[in-house]
Amino acid sequence: MFPSAAVFFGAAAAEITGSFAFWAWFRLGKSALWLAPGMASLGLFAFLLTQIETPFAGRAFAAYGGVYIFSSLVWLWLIEGQRPDGWDITGGVLSLAGAAIMLWGPRTT
Repeated sequence: MFPSAAVFFGAAAAEITGSFAFWAWFRLGKSALWLAPGMASLGLFAFLLTQIETPFAGRAFAAYGGVYIFSSLVWLWLIEGQRPDGWDITGGVLSLAGAAIMLWGPRTT
């Protein structure tokens, strides 16, 4: 197993990259050849989520959602060239805080 933060951000990069391949094919008119690496990237995403250090898939998926939101804003800025505004940044930071609470909060069981 890998440290959770690294796995979460790797999974987000893989999911966003794979999803963007489909976006590029369907919305931007790119070649269907974009779909093969896109599907491979989505497969990597699914594998990486199985490496999260928690006994319950639902908790890993819920915490991942916060990382995905933040990572999508980074993609928006770095790849698509659209700078997130203050509301985006606030929401992204809150989503990471929520993910941290769900994943690393003290548990009684």
